[in-house]
Amino acid sequence: MTKTIRATCAHDCPDMCSLLVEVDGDRILKIQGDPEEPFTDGFACAKVNRDHEVVHSPMRVKTPLRRTGPKGSGRFEPITWDAALDEIETRWKAIIKQHGPEALLGYCYSSHQGQINRHLPNGFFHALGTSRLIAGTVCDSCVDVAWDLTLGGVGCADPDTIDESELIVIWGCDVKSVNVHLWQKIERRQRAGVKVVMIDPHRNRTAQGADWHLPINVGTDAALAIGIVHVLVRDGKTDEAYLAKHTLGWEQWKREVIAKFPPARVAEITGLPVADIERLAAMYGATKKSFLRIGWGMTRVLRGGQAMRAVAVLPAVTGAYGVRGGGAMSVTAGSMGFNFAPVRKPSGPAQARQVNHSRLGEALLTLKDPPIQALFIASNNPAVTNPDIQAVRKGLSREDLFTVVHDPVMTDTARYADIVLPATTYLETSDFFRGYGTYYMQFSPVAVAPQGEAWSNVRLAQELARRMGLTDEVFRLPPEKIFPKFFEGATGVVARIDPKRLLDHRAIKVAPEGVGQAFGTPSGKLEIYSEALARQGLPPMPVGEPDPRELEDAKRWPLRLLTTPGYFQAHTAYVGSEFLRKREGEPLCVLHPNDAAKRGLHAGDKVRLFNDRGEAGLVLKVSDEIREGVALVPGQRPEAETVHGGINNLCSDALTDIGAQATYQSTFLDVEKWSGPARVAAAE
Repeated sequence: MTKTIRATCAHDCPDMCSLLVEVDGDRILKIQGDPEEPFTDGFACAKVNRDHEVVHSPMRVKTPLRRTGPKGSGRFEPITWDAALDEIETRWKAIIKQHGPEALLGYCYSSHQGQINRHLPNGFFHALGTSRLIAGTVCDSCVDVAWDLTLGGVGCADPDTIDESELIVIWGCDVKSVNVHLWQKIERRQRAGVKVVMIDPHRNRTAQGADWHLPINVGTDAALAIGIVHVLVRDGKTDEAYLAKHTLGWEQWKREVIAKFPPARVAEITGLPVADIERLAAMYGATKKSFLRIGWGMTRVLRGGQAMRAVAVLPAVTGAYGVRGGGAMSVTAGSMGFNFAPVRKPSGPAQARQVNHSRLGEALLTLKDPPIQALFIASNNPAVTNPDIQAVRKGLSREDLFTVVHDPVMTDTARYADIVLPATTYLETSDFFRGYGTYYMQFSPVAVAPQGEAWSNVRLAQELARRMGLTDEVFRLPPEKIFPKFFEGATGVVARIDPKRLLDHRAIKVAPEGVGQAFGTPSGKLEIYSEALARQGLPPMPVGEPDPRELEDAKRWPLRLLTTPGYFQAHTAYVGSEFLRKREGEPLCVLHPNDAAKRGLHAGDKVRLFNDRGEAGLVLKVSDEIREGVALVPGQRPEAETVHGGINNLCSDALTDIGAQATYQSTFLDVEKWSGPARVAAAE
């Protein structure tokens, strides 16, 4: 007999869709969007529609496994859960006794967005006093820190207010691929005559649907934002009253920075015509109801913090932050005053050694006193997604490193593990969710029983805590009893919500009240001038000059890397769906026709992408969807699907100016025809 379960999508996506899951016994038959949730609006994306295939995929790890071959070979034998947990407990206790808890490093990252399943394993390691991962530096730490330094730890414009916007500017975000429910709202405004402008180096699906696409050079976003302000100042289109009342450093920025970026100079930097810069500024200055969707890809460069800060200041220049339908959208979660400490930091020392997520390889290879002797990974695949994956894999190959991976499938990272544990997908767990691109929250129940012998992150963390002698209450409670603690000591709108309301498994909105955005900086104003940055020796005001290291690399290598999400395979969490893998096709490198012709390359060729750090083999697509001088690589794919290796072989572990984030787009390279042997799949 079939039944329908209300659930929440847990993929790393801003939309946090509410779902209706049709279940028959222990099988999921169908997944669709919940029409009762206004943002989801009754549909799920092309990827989540196939998540039943991921749940029931033949690629699922069915039982715990112990390594029998060399690390990386993927050779394992089945063992029982008791045997696996006994070995983990014995090894960890011995390591702690000899080296102390900081010889362990554990982390659970973003492939499960449930606040309990994602963070309770981290809470376990926090309580144990191990080395602590500074998570998110592979993704969004620059975004968060730069936003906080500029606006404070507050949320962003409510995407639901786009229904009142008079101009929509999408800056560096392929909304159709990674924020599709916002695109539906954008299309409604577009049909009403509102213009949609897309600023992005790639003519992606969103750019094709926009009214106007500006193909900016990679890494030049700060210069364009400052150039827009230059024109607004010149033409008297700034809201001087708003700027005087609500910002700090405006006059100094205008005098010392803005004056140096006239349209002609900005055109040279960005590759955009002067006329387009003038037109864009005129459009932006014509209305306060300008909705700015800020993407994160532009921050993954050496001066990513400058880009984020410069673009985030734009709505203040026109006074759009004080207007419904105006402002900027980045991460909504900043204003949601939940108390997540009971899960994230249930106990443990106030301080412990920290490891930057983006420099996992370096940590595994170089840390001393003590070296990392044991590693636990869940909901993450660093052997594919991290920068400098050669160092990551070299670190994972250490015979003296005891590695445990908890994952639904055998990932590239899991192939290096000593113990692999089968993990549930989000549809096999219950959890509490809050969006980071919406202002909705929801408690989601189990939709279907765990497949095979899979355990949730919650169950595993609680059993490990019991074995390691931790007694915090959170390691004994079910998710239904844990999530109400998030509301104890909460602030803002969240503090007025009775968590019992969420037990009907419907979404509740928790957007900040009132019009506009408050600023949570030390001054209470939007800080164009940041004293905190000045104390760090960094530019206190957003600047638009290129980074000297990028200029040097550009002299040596003719192409610049641009990595973007794939439409059907945004990351390896979707690898369990054969249908989606086929729809995405082979892992590609995209070159402009002129760049391909210069190298004697043709569509369908196997090509080698290389620089002095490494190489990757992909299949060539030739298209003018990108400009000359760019090598586009969509999606992150397992090594087994590529011609050879992964694109992050070519990326260094250099960090952004603000927020210590990875700098994938500050990678320069060349491309030639593949002449080596085809990839040989690792032994099963």
